[in-house]
Amino acid sequence: MSDLYGAAVVLRPSAPGDVPALAAVRATPEVRARWRGGDDLAGEVAADLEDPDTRCLTIRHRDRIVGMIQWYEEEEPDYRHAGIDLFLDPSVHGRGLGTDAVRTLARHLVDDLGFHRLVIDPAADNAAAIRCYEKAGFRPVGVMRQYERGADGTWHDGLLMDLLASELVR
Repeated sequence: MSDLYGAAVVLRPSAPGDVPALAAVRATPEVRARWRGGDDLAGEVAADLEDPDTRCLTIRHRDRIVGMIQWYEEEEPDYRHAGIDLFLDPSVHGRGLGTDAVRTLARHLVDDLGFHRLVIDPAADNAAAIRCYEKAGFRPVGVMRQYERGADGTWHDGLLMDLLASELVR
C-alpha cells in the first residue's frame, strides 16, 4: 500500500521504526485512558503492527508522527464492511487532524477498495471523538451498553457509528 495524503496529514503503512514514537503517544495520559495498555507499550504497538487482521497506518503531520489509524475488514460477502480506530497525540488535538486522518482513510476504503460501509465505535462519553467522526460523515447507530471494560474494572457504553459510501464528507 502506498502513502495516503490528506489535507494536513500523511498516512503511511506503519513500520517497526515508528514503534517508539507511537508508544510515546500511547503513553500520554489522554490516550492511555482510552487505549490502556500494560507496562510494555512498545511491545503492544509492535504486536499491533504484526497482527495480520489489522492494517496499521502511521499518521504524520509536518514530518512528525502524531498517531496511528488502523482498519480491519469483515470479509463475509453478505456483511462486508471495514472498521476504523485511531489514536492521536493530545498535543495536536483540536486542529482537525483526526478528522483529516479519518476522511483520508475512508476515501481510500471507499474509492480504492470498494467498501460501501464503514464503522467506528468510540466510547459513548468521548464527545471529541464523536464530533471528529461526525465531521467525516459518520452517524450514530446506537449505544452498545456496557461495551468495554474501563481501567477501573467497570463496564462503559460504546457508541456504534457507521458511514455509507455516499455519506462520506470529502
